[in-house]
Amino acid sequence: MAAGEYVSVSSQADAEKADLERERKELSIDGESERNELASIYVKRGLEPSLARHVAEQLMAHDALTAHARDELGISDISTARPVQAAFASAGTFAVGAAMPLLMVLVVPETALIPCVVAASILLLALLGGFGAHAGGAPVTRAAVRVTFWGSLAMALTAGVGTLFGAVA
Repeated sequence: MAAGEYVSVSSQADAEKADLERERKELSIDGESERNELASIYVKRGLEPSLARHVAEQLMAHDALTAHARDELGISDISTARPVQAAFASAGTFAVGAAMPLLMVLVVPETALIPCVVAASILLLALLGGFGAHAGGAPVTRAAVRVTFWGSLAMALTAGVGTLFGAVA
């Protein structure tokens, strides 16, 4: 899980780096067009054209690449892809998520094992989805439902494939 998250977020980071490099080249080749492009963004956000031009000039004088990264590309220090952080978050969530079903295996009688593991897994999906949303300041119920739905679907498909190939009795 952590490796997959690392690879996925690394790809996002690579795309961001490529976008920034392309923007750096555009700024060095035709700064005036880039200034007009930035001013146009500010006009679309509601600034008067003269003020938008002035803001674009001021921001580009301070740090042109950062201004374009943030306002044209949507890249900032806050939103920059962080593969290692994503990998650790994924590994931690996976470990916590695996603990409850494993605990069920230790404490539940064999006759009730599958329903208890499934129920514990679904409950934990909802809890972790809600916790993650709360930690990120997002709507808790929506995230809990989304994580529970997709996690349950993945479990059902996995069980179906296992049954199809005789790996599950």
